[in-house]
Amino acid sequence: MGIGVEQKLQEAGGAQLWKIGELAHLSGVAVATIRYYESLGLLEPAQRSRSGYRYYDTSAKRRLEFIKKAQILRFSLAEIRQILSMRGRGDPACPVVVSLLENKITELEEQISRLQSLKGVLATYRDQWRHKDFDDPSSEHLCSLIERVEATPA
Repeated sequence: MGIGVEQKLQEAGGAQLWKIGELAHLSGVAVATIRYYESLGLLEPAQRSRSGYRYYDTSAKRRLEFIKKAQILRFSLAEIRQILSMRGRGDPACPVVVSLLENKITELEEQISRLQSLKGVLATYRDQWRHKDFDDPSSEHLCSLIERVEATPA
């Protein structure tokens, strides 16, 4: 009898519904991840059966695909929630997406600049240390090259 009820639930309204495990398999996302997204308000089941099974529809599948694509672009889950909530309110999300991308590009440019500076510092040390004699293993120094580095604030 339980199977018949579940089957009727899946066929209700002619819409395709999937249990959480089926949705996980279809979307390539772990069941635990779907539950986590649900706890964050990023996703919700279309309905629940009396026995507590979650059933998801095509809009949930599309949301999961959207979340995965947004993560490829390095959007955080908080940013994704912001985008989805804007759409949920009926506001256009694309202007926020463009703004968030601009911020990400600026952050990447700053990070690249810091990394290039670090590369220069490391190359300088390498060039200075290349022909230095190594410490005597019986000395108290772990590595005098590093010990001589001047600490600079981050």
